[in-house]
Amino acid sequence: MDTSSLMEQILNKDNLNTAYLQVVRNKGAEGVDGMMYTELKEYLEKNGEIIKEQLRSRKYTLKPIRRVEIPKPDGGVRNLGAPTVTDRFVQQAIAQVLTPIYEEQFHEHSYGFRPNRCAQQAIIIALDMMNDGKDWIVNMDLEKFFDIVNHDKLMTLIGRTIKDGDVISIIRKFLVSGIMVDDEYKESVIGTLQGGNLSPLLANIMLNELDGKMEERGLNFIRYADDCIIMVQSEMSARRVMRNLSKFIEEKLGLKVNMTKSKVDRPGGLKYLGFGFYYDSRAHQFKAKPDAKSVVKFKVRMKQLTCGSWGVSNGYKVQKLNELVRGWINYFKIGSMKTLCKEMDSRIRYRLRMCIWKHWKNPQNRAKNLMKLDVPRWAAFKIAYCGDQYARPAHNGWLQKAISNKRLTSFGLVSMLDYYIERCFFC
Repeated sequence: MDTSSLMEQILNKDNLNTAYLQVVRNKGAEGVDGMMYTELKEYLEKNGEIIKEQLRSRKYTLKPIRRVEIPKPDGGVRNLGAPTVTDRFVQQAIAQVLTPIYEEQFHEHSYGFRPNRCAQQAIIIALDMMNDGKDWIVNMDLEKFFDIVNHDKLMTLIGRTIKDGDVISIIRKFLVSGIMVDDEYKESVIGTLQGGNLSPLLANIMLNELDGKMEERGLNFIRYADDCIIMVQSEMSARRVMRNLSKFIEEKLGLKVNMTKSKVDRPGGLKYLGFGFYYDSRAHQFKAKPDAKSVVKFKVRMKQLTCGSWGVSNGYKVQKLNELVRGWINYFKIGSMKTLCKEMDSRIRYRLRMCIWKHWKNPQNRAKNLMKLDVPRWAAFKIAYCGDQYARPAHNGWLQKAISNKRLTSFGLVSMLDYYIERCFFC
């Protein structure tokens, strides 16, 4: 494919319209200029032709990226970048043209940030490999990958495919546009901050070299962005692969392997893309399930949404719970978790009963509502006047009968178990 005149494809009206719609759809925080995505349309109507001419003449000026530090659950921070909305629009227009070109080069077992690919596909292929006897796992962790990408190495790789100097020039400008941290400007001599529309594609271009090396060695692997696992048949092979690939990554790609987190393990010790793995002795095969950290994060969020002090209606709480449940099940539906779903359903209903009990406020109102829900008068008054408690009444059999699972369902609450069975990959 001729890639010597890509800038005109990037500046094509249809491509720019698609880029605009995608940026607006993604929303996102404002950059250093304070412009919101809602203001982009008016800005482009006034300055669109100027931007196009600047890109053609290599005079387009980029603003520094506003850096935001997001704490990681296990300590440390993840550096995210917020380019200006105009720069995001230009990056998106470039990414839309370059992505189909690079899709022809990328490896079939690379799943991160690619069209029509997702984490679940990566997990399914990984399970196939494990169940094919490749049950020694090399889990490679790249240390702060997006922060330490070498610009010269990356631009050399891009130059192998892209021959349009205007496109190469603007990509280089994005890489060196600088970073604003607490109103202080810093040069960006290495790295490509997460958050830019081009960053995922640039990451895959760099790590496609690693994919090629693994393919050359005949290895079975799965890569999702900078998360990579290689599956082999013996511990000795796994340790040899770990040594050789670590050397290639550090010497040839200029990246750093986090030897503390990288390890050789069996499937039972592997945590990957939020999933854990276990051996089902009855089915004689490895299966996936949500890992412990993912479950803890779900429980924490569920508790936040059913907090009695949150000053919103119970109907709104149910709406947000349903969004949490549907999103979680849709991600983990390829895993085994019937027992977990039953347990979570019970916890959610229990906490909602506490919310409803608190919402009823005083003993008189509680007794009145219980009797409306067919609780005998004597039982209603006994429960209602048990003191200023929430947890104990929520366990009471009469309250559970009054605010039954069926009533909560009619109130709109989605059952995790029912939704999982409906969506489950293997049920």
